[in-house]
Amino acid sequence: MLLNRANTRRDLFDRLAIGLSAICFVHCAASVILVTMLAAAGGALLHPAIHEVGLVLAMVLAIIGLGRGFMQHRRRGPMLLGTLGIAQMAAALSVPHGLWEAGFTMAGVSCVAIAHLLNRRAATPIA
Repeated sequence: MLLNRANTRRDLFDRLAIGLSAICFVHCAASVILVTMLAAAGGALLHPAIHEVGLVLAMVLAIIGLGRGFMQHRRRGPMLLGTLGIAQMAAALSVPHGLWEAGFTMAGVSCVAIAHLLNRRAATPIA
């Protein structure tokens, strides 16, 4: 019972982090497309504060979710891929707002989302 509750909590962090990574990816892709098509609408979507807050929140969720999963199943693959993704997201925060930032962000959130999927699979017992 206690183990099941811990699995459910860890799974919640993984699902939240996957969802946030997907939202972040869509946000970046939509921003680039909208800027190309509608410069006025793109200005609101590309506001740096939206990106910075979202990335920091995604990084915190990734660290918690992947860390909890590693503590349970001890598989390095999801943790290494997640660390690469978090590093790319941190790089996105350190470059000027623009194409490089979007590229680092999209690569980072993709790595983190895949790492969370691997994390969930590693923690799920095979029936």
